[in-house]
Amino acid sequence: MPNPFQPLQNALRTLVENAQVLPATGQAVVDMVTPDLEEIYDQRTTGEATIHNVCETDARSLYRPVRPIPRSEEHGFRYFVDGSARTYFIGTVLEQDRSTPVQISQVGAAIVRREDDGRIRVADSRRTILLTLEKSQVSEPLWQALEHALVGVPGYTLCDSATNNRYADAIGLQEPRPRGAHRANWHMRELEIELARSLPRANDEWLVVDGSLGNEFETWRGAPLVGVAKTFRRDSRFELGTGPRARKINLFGLLKDLQENQRTIVFPRNNESKIVFWYVRIRPQKHLDYPLMGVVKVEMPNPDRGPVDSHLVDRISGWLVAERRVSPYGRDGRWHAHLYPIYIAEQVICSQFYSEEVLKSGIQWPF
Repeated sequence: MPNPFQPLQNALRTLVENAQVLPATGQAVVDMVTPDLEEIYDQRTTGEATIHNVCETDARSLYRPVRPIPRSEEHGFRYFVDGSARTYFIGTVLEQDRSTPVQISQVGAAIVRREDDGRIRVADSRRTILLTLEKSQVSEPLWQALEHALVGVPGYTLCDSATNNRYADAIGLQEPRPRGAHRANWHMRELEIELARSLPRANDEWLVVDGSLGNEFETWRGAPLVGVAKTFRRDSRFELGTGPRARKINLFGLLKDLQENQRTIVFPRNNESKIVFWYVRIRPQKHLDYPLMGVVKVEMPNPDRGPVDSHLVDRISGWLVAERRVSPYGRDGRWHAHLYPIYIAEQVICSQFYSEEVLKSGIQWPF
């Protein structure tokens, strides 16, 4: 097969001819993203940790029973979007007294549609390869030469790890290599949002976005969607009611009593109600390693900021509980909170990525 990374050679040659390059031992090294991005993003987008209000029409009980609603009865969730990013460190560029890591990232996102008979097909997808450096650590002529080397090359993007990097900025991360990996994951997030906005859907065709909804969904008025997070912030506190009946409870106290086929009451994010959230236990605590396992956090845009219809939340939660029937057990450590179509969407993108062996053999510094 032809070398899929051949279009990068001009950019790599530009670096070699204009600066000193220290190649990575073994040609490419995987750069992992830590800590858990979903939890960090949830912390930074939800603002205040203490919630003082509830936001649904029937707020009489902290927990509500959920009846599983299979798609044969009501097929609410039709579309599912997820993404993936893999980042590789391929060397360091030295220019005068400055240096920057050079990283290659494969980034993509996919939306899948589920038909009434359960078959899943790809509705749309996006994929790109990022060449990432820290722009402030190279001269302007070198950066412009890199841009020129990639002009007109489809599927490749030159990326500055220091800008438009909300994940890294959220945790105050300064180290260049981790910032590069986080930049790739933020690009993945942007692809997911782009797909969610561009896909034409009917008003009864709900979309599930993997992970928490960012602030960009606060004014969402398109076709209906929810974000479903498998991991989420753990420092949340809830101070509900006033007087002698007031309750103060932290997240662990809230979820330890949440039973299978139950959801919590709906809470406003940031105490502003532009986005609301609640928790659903889709699997029983029995045989799970930790009380928070088997629980997902559901977020939904609420641009009108009024109380959310409790019956609608019950239906959405019922659809979610019914999704537990198929699980990638043993294939993913988050199986206990996974929705199978989300898993399929992720596999669609990962199947389009080049293997590490192809990447290592295809990317060669032209010394």
